[in-house]
Order: sequence, then structure tokens, then C-alpha cells
Amino acid sequence: MINRQTFIKIFLFVATASVSYSCLIPEKKRVIQVDTTQIGLGTDSILAAQLGADEYGMKNYVMALLKRGPRRWMIDSLTASNLQKAHMNNITRLANEGKLVVAGPFTDNTDLKGIYVFDVKTIEEAQKLCETDPAIKAGSLMMELHPWYGSAAMLHVSAIHNKIAKKQP
Repeated sequence: MINRQTFIKIFLFVATASVSYSCLIPEKKRVIQVDTTQIGLGTDSILAAQLGADEYGMKNYVMALLKRGPRRWMIDSLTASNLQKAHMNNITRLANEGKLVVAGPFTDNTDLKGIYVFDVKTIEEAQKLCETDPAIKAGSLMMELHPWYGSAAMLHVSAIHNKIAKKQP
């Protein structure tokens, strides 16, 4: 269970820095482009339906907190480097499948290493996706999963990020 301070840290991270790795997440085919000239002029019920939004413009996700794994210190630097590449490839794959909305690391040096926000309905689905991560399999990382209720507009973060990013990783 996470404490209040950690929860606030996670909330602020998602609210202000959710685009960290979203450039790896291509725009989903089922999501249409947003015409920003129409923002504030009323509810777009078609877009809301496409995004799976409820009457508040929100939807359910599953958030994964990536934590330092129990075997992290037993892994040599070459293996760690290869695991990081495989971890990033897995992130890209999950994003391409439309399962991963946002991913990003925390930049302080704590046991909390980063987050994923999955566009799945259940923790069990998210658990299966986490089990595909080579860093988790190796014990370098572990995940703590929580249901999360957030803006359905999160599904557009990657499209917006791709318009403002000067470089791709």
C-alpha cells in the first residue's frame, strides 16, 4: 500500500509529466484527431464515446508503479544494459498494441522507478502485460498495480506529444 505522500507524488507526475515516454506510444487507430478550435464549445459526444469516456469525461485505467526489484543488485552492468533495452522494446510493443497509454521514469533516486498507465479493464489484464517485461522477469523491477480513474483524454497524449517533440528516443 502506498502512503499519502507517494500518492501525491504519483498524481503530480501523471498530471505534469505524463508525456515522458509517450512519444513511444503511437496514436491509436480508434482515436480521431482533436480539432482544438472546438475545445470549450460543448461536449463532443462522438469523441467521448470513441474514448470510452463517462459523463465526466473520465474512464478507468490500471496504473502500474514500477519499483526496484529484489534482484536488481545481483545483475551485472552488461546484463542490466541488455535488460533496459528489452524493457524499452516491451514498452514500445505494448504501446503499439494500444495497451499502454503513458510510461515514464521517476527522476529521483528512490525505490520507486516509474509508472505505466494501461488502457485495460482489470488488474489481471495489466498483470499479464507486466509479466511480459524482461526486467520484471529478471527481478530487476517489480510492479504494484492499482485501478485508476483518469481523464479519457489521456488517450490523446501521445498524438499531442508527437506534435511537440523535436527528437524521438
